[in-house]
Amino acid sequence: MSAVSGAVARAPRQRTAGARAMRVLRFALLLAFVVLFLIPVYVLVVTSFKSLQEADPSTAWDLPKHWGLDGWRAAWSSLRPGLENSVKIAVSGSLISAVLGSLNGYVLSKWRFPGADAVFTLFLFGMFIPYQAVMIPLAGLLTHMQLVGTIRGLVLAHVVYGIPICTLIFRNYYVTIPNELIEAARVDGAGMLRTYWSVVRPVSGPAFAVVLIWQFTSAWNDFLFAVFLGAPDSWPVTVLLNNTAGSGAAAVNYSQQMAEALLASLPTLLVYLLLGRFFMRGLMAGALKG
Repeated sequence: MSAVSGAVARAPRQRTAGARAMRVLRFALLLAFVVLFLIPVYVLVVTSFKSLQEADPSTAWDLPKHWGLDGWRAAWSSLRPGLENSVKIAVSGSLISAVLGSLNGYVLSKWRFPGADAVFTLFLFGMFIPYQAVMIPLAGLLTHMQLVGTIRGLVLAHVVYGIPICTLIFRNYYVTIPNELIEAARVDGAGMLRTYWSVVRPVSGPAFAVVLIWQFTSAWNDFLFAVFLGAPDSWPVTVLLNNTAGSGAAAVNYSQQMAEALLASLPTLLVYLLLGRFFMRGLMAGALKG
C-alpha cells in the first residue's frame, strides 16, 4: 500500500520536472534564435562606428578601437534627400490609404447595398495583381497625368495599390462591431458619415495601427515603383542605398554603408515600437469574423 502511495506521490513531481525541462528547452531555443537574429545587427552597429581604415570584413566581429561618427556623418549626407522623400511618400501614402480603406470597409460591412459582395470581391482581386503586371500601364497613366517622376505620382501608386488590403483589414474589423450600435445611431437621426465619425471611428484605433504599419512598411521598403516611376529628385532612400552599395568604388567605406543600412531601417522600427501594441490586437480582432 505504501509503495502505491509513493508512486502516486512521485507522479506529480515527475510531471512538474518534465514541464520545467520543457520550459527550459523552449527558453534556450528562443534565446538561440534571438542571438542568431542579433548577430547581423551587432556587426552593423559596431562597424558603423569604426574608421575607414579599421572597418574591414576580417575584423567585423571586433569592437572599434576608436569610436567615431564619420560613417554616420557620411551616411546622413548621402541619404538625407532619399530619407526626406521616403518620409513624404510613406507618411502621405499610409494616411490616405488608411482613410480610404476605413471608409470602404465601413460601407461594405455596415451599409450594405446591392452588389456589395461583388464589389468586395473585386477589391480582393486587386490584392493578387503583381506589381510587374501593371507597371507599364501605370507608368503610361502617370505620364498622361504628368505625375511620373514626382513624389505625388509615387504616393498615388502606393495608395491605389494599398486600398485593397486596407479595405479587407477594415472590413473584417468593422464586422466585429455590433450592428445594434449602428442601428441606434440611425434611430437617433445620424446619417452614414455622422455614424462613422461618432460611432465607428473612435473604436478603429487597432485597425488603423495595423494598416498604418503595413502601408508605411510597404511604401518605405519599396524599390520597384521608385525605380520605374520615380526620378533622381523623387528617389526614396531604398534607391539611394542601392546606388551607394553598388557604386563600385575602389575603396569600400564599410562604416558608411553599415550606418546607411541602419538609418534606412530605423523609421520602420520606430513605427513598430510606437504602434506595435495595437498591431496584434487589430489583427486578432479582424480575424474573429468575416
